[in-house]
Amino acid sequence: MALVRDDARREPRTRTQTRSGARQDARRDTPPDGPSHDEARRAEPPARDEPAGRDEAPRPTARRDQPSRERAREQYPHDPYDQAPHGQAPYDQATHGQAQQAPPARESARTAARPEVFDFDAVEEPPGTPTAAAPGPARPPKPTPSSPPTPHPATPWHQARRIAERAVAGGRAPERVALAEAGGLVLAAPLAALTDLPPFDTSAMDGWAVAGPGPWQLRAGGALAGHAEPKGLEDGEAVAIATGARVPYGSTAVLRSEHGQVDARQRLHAVRESGQGQDIRPRGQECRSGDQLLPLGTVVTPAVLGLAAAAGYDGLLVVPRPRVEVLVLGDELLTSGLPREGLIRDALGPMLPSWLRSLGAEVTAVHRLGDDAEALRTALAESTAEVLVTTGGTAAGPLDHVHPTLRRLGARLLVDGVEVRPGHPMLLARLPDGRHLVGLPGNPLAAVSGLLTLAEPLLRVLSGRIAARPGAVALREEVPGHPRDTRLVPAVLREGEAVPLHFSGPAMLRGIAGADVMVVVPPGGGRAGEELLTLDLPWSAFGDGECFT
Repeated sequence: MALVRDDARREPRTRTQTRSGARQDARRDTPPDGPSHDEARRAEPPARDEPAGRDEAPRPTARRDQPSRERAREQYPHDPYDQAPHGQAPYDQATHGQAQQAPPARESARTAARPEVFDFDAVEEPPGTPTAAAPGPARPPKPTPSSPPTPHPATPWHQARRIAERAVAGGRAPERVALAEAGGLVLAAPLAALTDLPPFDTSAMDGWAVAGPGPWQLRAGGALAGHAEPKGLEDGEAVAIATGARVPYGSTAVLRSEHGQVDARQRLHAVRESGQGQDIRPRGQECRSGDQLLPLGTVVTPAVLGLAAAAGYDGLLVVPRPRVEVLVLGDELLTSGLPREGLIRDALGPMLPSWLRSLGAEVTAVHRLGDDAEALRTALAESTAEVLVTTGGTAAGPLDHVHPTLRRLGARLLVDGVEVRPGHPMLLARLPDGRHLVGLPGNPLAAVSGLLTLAEPLLRVLSGRIAARPGAVALREEVPGHPRDTRLVPAVLREGEAVPLHFSGPAMLRGIAGADVMVVVPPGGGRAGEELLTLDLPWSAFGDGECFT
């Protein structure tokens, strides 16, 4: 899509909210307190050489020779991925009403040395920029339940993630649970070994424990796993031993069963030499008592459960999952059968619980409320969940009840619209009692964008998880971009490159169902071969496979 600068055709504009939540430029012919539009037109007649009613200059010819990305940057110089030249102030986004500092260049952000926790938000905002944690010097008057919302610009995508991450001070109070209940939770304290591993010298193989050089006189009996320490060996002696059994005192090696032969006089001969200490696991080989095995913030995987049990634990101190309740809005949604008579299937009700659990949440309930403002108010007021997730109703249409209901409850909007496609009309609010609400758009892929933008950072902090460092993958082909907003595009990984998928419209799930990652496409788009940030999906798996999209 060619982007042409056409200042002559443009009049001063300001952003307003459309019914769908998308930004739209509205003409601002005069200041709010000045004369009306009709008065201004009567006071200043049209130019002599133009027809009445037209005040536009001729449209200049498009510059086809200039790359679309460069034209986009010329027309929209506040690309948040571009850094201001050294010694110059960053671009002042007048349309936002605030100065915002441009983040470092994308390449620097990806290649700079980082600790194991990658900070999406390495760039500090300039003083005066409002955040969820620190109120600004002045706020607009708090609207009453009956008053209309105050128009304001949408939040840049990176900043929206930052606000969601900082919306809570920290994780929840830890609790101790049995090992069987700890899977998927997060360690609230480092995991330190309670014993040496192994706790004593053990045999790594079935065979014979031997003392000194051979041949050896085979002693009656044997050493078995789970039995007390056997009698010690003298030089020239051997005893049968099983894998995992405690090695007798005085043993110098374990001779594997396939490497020895016993003659008629019960003498053991080696058919292959064994070195000192061979096939003996010495005490403390893996760790010593008190060694730190895993840091705080580690997700308890099946392997972590096994390690904890081996190290002597019966239970673990973990951060409990934050409780989340899902409220599905919309009278047009069906829960079964085929679409009919203007009704469609609810895709988000089945999808969100599994996705939220993968983000560390405990989904306590899924309620379908339809387009009922009073039912929504009651559900929000009576819920005991720490986080509420709504689907749909975040725009400004006659049946979009989320904003009016939040005003009635006295909630504070932390994010109200994000500069991202799809999913622009998402929101994050804090209720008066400290609970949070993530308002997802009703379109399925737009809702996924809201999950990755607002729900993931919020739930990550509440569940005590550590932010994973995002990937940086080169594009196999060019990806069109929005002139002002970030795009999240589903893609598969093929031979180290990201291949964007089709069927990535706001209402479509076909593309993301076959995706490995979501590519973060900056305003203006991405060129073939350019490295862009990627967001992992719950089922992300690196490697080549077959894709049907």
